[in-house]
Amino acid sequence: MRRHHGHRRNYKFKQYKRHYNGLRDRLSALTSSQGFYRSRSGIFMGVCQGLADYFNISAFWLRMITLVLFLFTGFWPMGVMYIVAGLLLKMEPVSPLRDEKDQEFYDTYTHSRQSAIQRVKRKFENIERRIQRMEHTVTSREFDWE
Repeated sequence: MRRHHGHRRNYKFKQYKRHYNGLRDRLSALTSSQGFYRSRSGIFMGVCQGLADYFNISAFWLRMITLVLFLFTGFWPMGVMYIVAGLLLKMEPVSPLRDEKDQEFYDTYTHSRQSAIQRVKRKFENIERRIQRMEHTVTSREFDWE
């Protein structure tokens, strides 16, 4: 007699999927607007300055802690973690984000620059069409200047 244990495998798959989604959600929350950014005014990649701004502590002391950890753990553990953090974290916005629309634009720009460029291009093409219609109306023979 042969037993089918598909339900057990399916349960494990769901458990792994839930765990993966939880990690992905935590990582995206960490790098989203609620999380922290790499600072534009940082010394090297802006990771320490971004963490210091997020936790509201002195960047000097955070850099000193990072340097001490770098010296005691060796290059590979701390150096690799620092570089990975520098590559994963998004850059701090140039201007403060005012509302959710600005946040959405910034997120799409950082994830897909091509789609953000297309969005800006469409917006300017729309403005150009409106200006052309106004010019056409003003320069037409039916327009009364008086």
